[in-house]
Amino acid sequence: MKKSAKRMSDFVSPRQQRNWDWRAAANFIAGGAGGGLLLFNALVSVEPGLIRASILLGLMLIGGGLTCVWFEIGRPWRALNVYRHFGTSWMTREAVVALVLFPIGAVALLTVQPMFVLATGILGMAFLYSQARILAANKGIPTWRNPRSIALMIVTGLAEGGGFLACVVSFGTMPIGPVALVFLIVLIAVRAYFWKAYLAGLIADGAPDGALRVLNGFSSSFVLLSHVVPALLVVFALAGLPGRGALVFIAGLLVVTGGWMLKYTLVRRAAFTQGLALLHLPVRGGGPAGPAVKPGWKAIAGT
Repeated sequence: MKKSAKRMSDFVSPRQQRNWDWRAAANFIAGGAGGGLLLFNALVSVEPGLIRASILLGLMLIGGGLTCVWFEIGRPWRALNVYRHFGTSWMTREAVVALVLFPIGAVALLTVQPMFVLATGILGMAFLYSQARILAANKGIPTWRNPRSIALMIVTGLAEGGGFLACVVSFGTMPIGPVALVFLIVLIAVRAYFWKAYLAGLIADGAPDGALRVLNGFSSSFVLLSHVVPALLVVFALAGLPGRGALVFIAGLLVVTGGWMLKYTLVRRAAFTQGLALLHLPVRGGGPAGPAVKPGWKAIAGT
């Protein structure tokens, strides 16, 4: 009897999703950062050699993420079916953007012409936006379907792109300008704001206990190591402390690492299913029904 009750509890309570593994997470991790890098590479004026390095890195990140998803499919050549649902699927739109992005990016890589570099950046942003919508379209996962997840995924992709660009530029012969450093601090602050807003929204709207435990346990180290510390390092670089290039590189690396840990946590560790709910507890015989229950949740939305 106890075993049967336990199996029933496992069925109705939220469970960690198992359909998307580390390979699916890698697409969001690498692809979002690559899209953000391509955008900022088009907006920030750097040396031609560094432009090429940034474009190459951005395309490699996006390509690597898509390759991981391709290997996740049981029958990889069925991936071509993704192009059949452009009107309804953000996954299809992501694939179509990638189909245009790579040839345009190759031309930008070879010529470094501003028109093609800018087009590559715009397509990188479109790829990042499509990825954010893919995650939010999965309605069975409360931490994904929350509308604040779209802004969070976009902002962290942009912050990671800025972090990667800071790492690339720190190897250049010309020092990174103060405007770019200030912009990196702004990106760090904006991502911290959207992270706090996302977490507060989940708590206010209701979310599975397991997901909230994971996210709350992750939050402190994420804010400290990926926001406070890199922001201070950038401030030190702006103040003219020795080792300016190293400070900028470490700051950018921390911003990227934090964003990647965030996306892995969202896709794998905090991705709990909806579970089942009862609007009223049934009672044996006569009498009023019991209160609504939602096993594994702190609260029921709307109550």
